[in-house]
Amino acid sequence: MEVIKTAQQLDTQLNALRNKGKRIGFVPTMGALHQGHASLVERSVQENDITVVSVFVNPTQFNDPKDLENYPRTLEADCALLENMKVDFVFAPTAAEMYPEPDTRTFSYPPIDSVMEGPRRPGHFNGVCQVVSKLFDMVRPHRAYFGEKDFQQIAVIRAMVDDLKCDVEICPCPIIREESGLALSSRNTLLTPEERKTAVSISQTLFSSLDFAQQYSVSETHDHVVSTLNAIPGLEVEYFEIVNGKTLQPVSGWEDTDHIVGCITVYCGHRPVRLIDNITYKRA
Repeated sequence: MEVIKTAQQLDTQLNALRNKGKRIGFVPTMGALHQGHASLVERSVQENDITVVSVFVNPTQFNDPKDLENYPRTLEADCALLENMKVDFVFAPTAAEMYPEPDTRTFSYPPIDSVMEGPRRPGHFNGVCQVVSKLFDMVRPHRAYFGEKDFQQIAVIRAMVDDLKCDVEICPCPIIREESGLALSSRNTLLTPEERKTAVSISQTLFSSLDFAQQYSVSETHDHVVSTLNAIPGLEVEYFEIVNGKTLQPVSGWEDTDHIVGCITVYCGHRPVRLIDNITYKRA
């Protein structure tokens, strides 16, 4: 495995392999890797000749400077994990390498990016599109792998790929959970052991809502999830939206569409740590 710091070096290496007909898989990450990331890498290694993993904490997608400052950075441990997984290249650029000059491009894909995370994290998806489009230009992968925990992000990236006519297949991968049910996240490292136990209630409540939804309406299911979690000390729901899995627009009835997903963001603990998760109520 080779760790590459510059786009020019990456281009030289990958061009040679591309000219030999090698298929390139790409897993973009912000580091602090866990088994959720590992599941994406495993798929890429299985499905492609070459796997590239980027490790870059992208400043343009953080609307809270403190959140950027606190985001865990563990490049040495990340590289050790990736080497064991037979990754070919780790691309670990600096911010100056990624943004030699300010990126003034704007990306807007309503209504997909104007709900849920959109209004609550102004500029977040624009920053995601900036960095992912740059990485796609640098790596030029045949396939790119993203975790379904970031459900809305995948929808935005698909819209960007269509908009920019990127020649890349977007491959969503299932949420990986701890044995307790807690969705794996780099932010989990910011939780105390006690807060981790509390955070398990998020997934437990979502899973139990699947049975609740069999007997109750969309609005009743929504209120049940929110009130259950808000009643737990140390948890505060920022939003819970039950939406069309394709358009991300709210649904009013279970028969509205054949793909329905519940997306949630919850603050946990004294910092607090912002955790996201989702559950599929219906899929054709």
